Amino acid sequence: MGPERISAAADELLAMRREQRIQVDLAADHRPSDLADAYAVQALLVERLLPDGAAPIGYKVACTSEIAQAALQIDRPLFGRLLPTTSSASGTVLPADRFVHRVVEAEFAFRIGADVAPRPGGHTHESISDHIDAALPAIEIVDHRFESWAIGAPPVAADNAIHGWWIAGEPLEDWAGLDLARAGVVVRRNGETVTTGTGAAALGHPLTVMAWLADELPRFGAALSAGDLVTTGVTTDVFEAAAGDHLRAEFDGLGVVDVGFA
Repeated sequence: MGPERISAAADELLAMRREQRIQVDLAADHRPSDLADAYAVQALLVERLLPDGAAPIGYKVACTSEIAQAALQIDRPLFGRLLPTTSSASGTVLPADRFVHRVVEAEFAFRIGADVAPRPGGHTHESISDHIDAALPAIEIVDHRFESWAIGAPPVAADNAIHGWWIAGEPLEDWAGLDLARAGVVVRRNGETVTTGTGAAALGHPLTVMAWLADELPRFGAALSAGDLVTTGVTTDVFEAAAGDHLRAEFDGLGVVDVGFA
């Protein structure tokens, strides 16, 4: 895709977000057909979503669980960008009508403490752990503006991996002793348990997601940097919240995070 088609795709996705417009697909003449084009569109969309002088604060990784991959009919993870304008601390209350969908995803997240360079042979749990200075509980709200969830990888990646909002709990610096794959997650809606899971839902281990992202970003001209926040994908079944709901996710050993919808 040339610059004009990339710009047209970003403009269309931006309009869909601002107007909460639902479509079957992007226009055929600027629909990205591969991930290289999709991430080029994503980068321009993110630039246009941010106010002047603002920058992304990190990354979200999508499709790290069998549930997410089946819903979107995508057989590999994708990444998007976390934005300061769509991120909040635990306890925030969001307007429900800001979203087309309010899909709740409880996720393990991390803060990068040192720049991550490519590693021959790829990153491992051990090598990526050396670059992480905190873990934190998080909830991502996934929003989606295509008629079918099974739209395919390029449009999903182009639409910033259908990121809606990110809510972060308190960072835990003494996290290395946690068994993140076995760590349980409980999600409650208005005090009632809705779904449970473990960190193993995210590619078998949240650190596997981190290693994957560290290896994937350089393929598209990016890299993890000190200060970046990364959320690693859903750990439980997903469901959609409604206006008036209060959601709370509890992570063994890591803490809690909650969000409400007005």
